[in-house]
This record gives sequence, structure tokens and C-alpha cells, in this order.
Amino acid sequence: MSERKLKPLIVPIFIPNQGCPHRCIFCEQEKITSQPGEAIDRTHVERILDQAIHSKDFDRKRKPEVAFYGGTFTRLTLNLMNELLEAAAHYVKLGFFESIRISTRPDALDENRLEVMKGYGVLTVELGAQSMNEHVLMLSNRGHTADDTVKAVRVLKRHGFRLGIQLMPGLPGDSKERFRSTITKVIKLKPNMVRLYPAIVIRGTELAYLFQKGRYEPLSLEEAVEICAEGCVRLENQGIPVIRIGLMSSPTLLEKGQIVGGPWHTAFGFLVRSHIHHQNMQKDLPGWGVVSQIKIRAPKREISLVRGYKNQGLQLIKRKTGAEVISVEPDDSILPGHVRIEKI
Repeated sequence: MSERKLKPLIVPIFIPNQGCPHRCIFCEQEKITSQPGEAIDRTHVERILDQAIHSKDFDRKRKPEVAFYGGTFTRLTLNLMNELLEAAAHYVKLGFFESIRISTRPDALDENRLEVMKGYGVLTVELGAQSMNEHVLMLSNRGHTADDTVKAVRVLKRHGFRLGIQLMPGLPGDSKERFRSTITKVIKLKPNMVRLYPAIVIRGTELAYLFQKGRYEPLSLEEAVEICAEGCVRLENQGIPVIRIGLMSSPTLLEKGQIVGGPWHTAFGFLVRSHIHHQNMQKDLPGWGVVSQIKIRAPKREISLVRGYKNQGLQLIKRKTGAEVISVEPDDSILPGHVRIEKI
């Protein structure tokens, strides 16, 4: 049996809102990251990376990366960029990390800074595109266009960077059809990876103000799961991995009253993956009323996806087939994405 593929290890260093020309309608980085918007310097980077490499969970086999998230990295001052990258590159040279990645805006690239980043070992650049619809970008106060994203992709590929694109379904003016179009346009850009973050309403943001005034309606949890599942399937069918679905929780974000609306769930990514799995399983399930009880066999790694969050997947199977699921048992002779049904 082949060894299970290890999940890449990314050690994030957050630079909340630093380098950003303004604050987007949905953004509250200090709460998302549980870090105040204080100045970040070499000492801060060294402290985080020292803690990481001494953690019991640090594993060089997982090809660790240092990642600068939460701001517009390429709009930091050149001096600060050099300071932060030099600090991170030291740990790469020592062999603790494989490379560095950064996130930035599509309209914040310039040739000089890209050359600086390459010199320090930055291999991946993630673009916060959020949408490829001009109306959605305008209403969300992004300050850039879809064409800026297209141009940024060309520049980054010309410089040899691995490319990530971050998308946010459910922003003002968005719809299922518009997000489908966004996915179509992103597929044509052929990024190396995509992240999907459905818009949530965080206290203190302009989005929260619009929501409270009844001028913005966020996606429901069910809508967000369906939209992200469809997008994920389309992207991955084209060989573009979706490496994150849903915001990562943080202590501040989880405080009562911080999230005032939208499809927030601590296991959102799992909900989406389980939804996709159940769509794939449909062809293996018996029709309604054919049997009253069934046993399900599935690959061991997929049993949790069959069961779903708090066994909601089993409840869904019962609603669709009328059959009680007696057990879900591991069977690695079954192909991934399939189940074997035993009628009782």
C-alpha cells in the first residue's frame, strides 16, 4: 500500500492590512487573524519561525513553507520587504523551510519587487482576486479590476512564480451565475491552486453596516456549500487543486458577536467535501423504498465523508433512499469516491 501523501505545512506570518491602500468592504484582518495591526519586523518573524520549528507538529517531510498573509505584501516599503524576506530566507537556508510564499493584490505588482522576492526564495504568490466580475469588485470596494488579475497572472507566470488565486463567493452583487462565470475565467488563467472563502459578515466592517441596514443579504450555509462544491469540482476536474475552503477560525473571530451573518461554520471545508462525496455516491445508492436497511462499505479514508458532519450524511442517505444505515465499514478494495451497498 502506498504511503499516504503528507499535507504541506504552511507557517503563516500575518501582516494585517499592512500595505493595503484601503480597507475592503468585508475586511477585518485583525479579527480574522487574532493579531493587532501592529508593525511587523525581523524580530516578529524570527519569533514565529522559532516557535514553529520547535513545535512537536513541525515535520520537514511536509515540505514546510513560510507564508506572509493578511496584507498587501508587495506594497510594503522596499526596506520592510527586504527585512522580512531576509529574516525568513535565513530559515530556508538553514533547511527548516523549503520556500516562501506571499499574498498580495492583483494591482500591486512591479518588476523590481518581484525580482527582490525571487532573490530571497519566494516561489508562490497568491492573488486576492475575490471575483472576476467588475460589478462585484466595485461594490466590494476592491479598487482593482478583473483585467488587473489577468495582467497579474501573466506577469507572475513570466517571472516563474507558482500562482494561487483566492476567491470569495457571496460578495455584494454576486450570484450563483456570476460566480460560475468567475470560475470559468479562473480556469482559463490556469493557476497552480485556488482558495475559496465564502463572504461572511464580521462586526465592524462596512459589510456588517450594509447587512444591518438590510442592504446586503449573505449566502446561507446551504447555498455557500453548494456554490463552493460546484466551483471546487470544476476547478479540480481541470487539475487545479482547491487547497482551502472557508476561513480558518481564530480565537478573536470565535468570540461571541464577532460574526454577525453569513455562512460561517468551523468545519465549512469538510461540509463542502462531504457534499461533493455524496453527489458522487448517488449512482451507488438504491432507489427510494427498495430496501429498509443497508450497510455501507467505503475506503477507510472516506468514511468520515460518507457519515458527514455529525452523521448528517447518513441522515441524507436515509431521506433519499428511505433506508436506515446500519453501519459504515472500511473496505480499501473499493475505488475512491465510491461505496458498496449491502442490502439487509
